[in-house]
Amino acid sequence: MNLFEKIFNYQMIAKLEDSGTFMITSQERSWLKTMLNHPTAAHAFTPLTREKLQSVLATDPAFDLTEAFLEKARSREKHIYHPHLRELRRFIASQTAVQLTYRVKDERVFTDEMAFPYKLEYSLVKKEWYLLWYHIRNRAMMSSKLDNIESLQALIIDPERIAQMGANIDKLLQKRQAHAKIEVVNTYNRELSRILYAFSCFEKQVNYEEATDTYTIQLTFMNNEAEYVLTKIRFLGLRVRVTEGEHLQKRMADTVKRALARYEEK
Repeated sequence: MNLFEKIFNYQMIAKLEDSGTFMITSQERSWLKTMLNHPTAAHAFTPLTREKLQSVLATDPAFDLTEAFLEKARSREKHIYHPHLRELRRFIASQTAVQLTYRVKDERVFTDEMAFPYKLEYSLVKKEWYLLWYHIRNRAMMSSKLDNIESLQALIIDPERIAQMGANIDKLLQKRQAHAKIEVVNTYNRELSRILYAFSCFEKQVNYEEATDTYTIQLTFMNNEAEYVLTKIRFLGLRVRVTEGEHLQKRMADTVKRALARYEEK
């Protein structure tokens, strides 16, 4: 490809990106057509969107997986996509309150509770979606499995009250948050990416002191996540030290004392 062809291609791609259009390969089209036949596609797309995609891909061949894969036995399949996801995302994005009917562990059912959903979380361990929401009547933070939500519908509430609930949520989250400052021992600066990966699921800010060639990680996490943070710090061993965070410092000191006590001479 000569220089003029490269310039022309770049200009064409740039114009497509500016217009919100992107190019896909024939393999990607075939993969998409195959995925549209999956049972969860009915929940992931609106009927109109799914029909439009199927009509656009009508002439494309689907992936033939019969030769590449041979299925003999499997455990019960648990789909990642949940039917309530699309609706809840829309409510959260538009800051809409809802009437929620849900079950708890002892199978009790709470009907038409006034709720303000503010976040969706997915547990990779349990492979389940959770809705984090604010109980309007009790002014409490709640968490419910999406599988336990039986129904939800939009609730019309005054915008000023919505803004007040948002402020209340921020205040409650601030009270539940904990902070810690973790210093990277500069001998291990080359392993910074590995260290940051260990804390990838937490909100963090990284600062660098040029004078001492030291990286400092400011972690923000929930109070009930402190034990998990400790496991990450223990895993990193000599690479890091906790410089701020009294609770974490005490627990790490206690861990070291217990470990040394096992090797003391009697």
